[in-house]
Amino acid sequence: MTTSRGGWLRPEAAPITWAALVAPQPGIAWLWKLANPAEVPASDAPTLAVACRRTPKMARAEAVLLVADAPLSPRRLAQLATLADATEARTQINRLNAAYEQAGTPFRVERVAAGYRLFTLPQFAFWLGKLHHRDAELKLSPPSMETLTIIAYRQPITRADVEAIRGVQCSEMIKQLMERNLVRIGGEDDSLGRPFLYETTRKFLETFGLRDLDELPLADRLRRRPTTEGSPASSDNAPDADDTPPVVPVPEAS
Repeated sequence: MTTSRGGWLRPEAAPITWAALVAPQPGIAWLWKLANPAEVPASDAPTLAVACRRTPKMARAEAVLLVADAPLSPRRLAQLATLADATEARTQINRLNAAYEQAGTPFRVERVAAGYRLFTLPQFAFWLGKLHHRDAELKLSPPSMETLTIIAYRQPITRADVEAIRGVQCSEMIKQLMERNLVRIGGEDDSLGRPFLYETTRKFLETFGLRDLDELPLADRLRRRPTTEGSPASSDNAPDADDTPPVVPVPEAS
């Protein structure tokens, strides 16, 4: 993507003028809103110019988030965008979101799982859906979704306990969920035979757009709270974990 003209991603290279804002610029997808200067009051021009301006740090963070194919923790974003630390990364994210909102762009940086991603706003889903289709693997059958929901709310949980809640055998459902990387083995139970304990994965959080398990509907009433600090559910949900997949909750299937 070309971004050198007019100093769009390097504001220090050239001042941003109103003429530059309304001129076609490659790589700035939201400028269609400014295509007709007559629609924008003259008094708003300076405000829009400021909203579209990027400091070098903001530009680097934005570029990294744009091309990232998975959520980035603040620490990882700081490393890739050459920022001081995770705190500065969060500061740049807040500044980007403020700029997006002020300029009326269709973008926003949101937290998902243990990281951040650049998203389009929900109202653009209809048009974007024509380009991108959900993978077939994410289309879960009602029994699979029911099994996933039980695991999400009751994790860590054994297969026997899932079957006791559902009233039917669940081994095939759990196997399919593990093949889709939505569920994983998180440990072993202390009961006789030491059966496996199942829990949700980071991909589960990412797939359903959840920050953590607390965003599950009625999570405060239905979720099982880990009683041990070292349990998989609590360690997976640790903030800014780059290498530990967080535990994920289950939303309704479409």
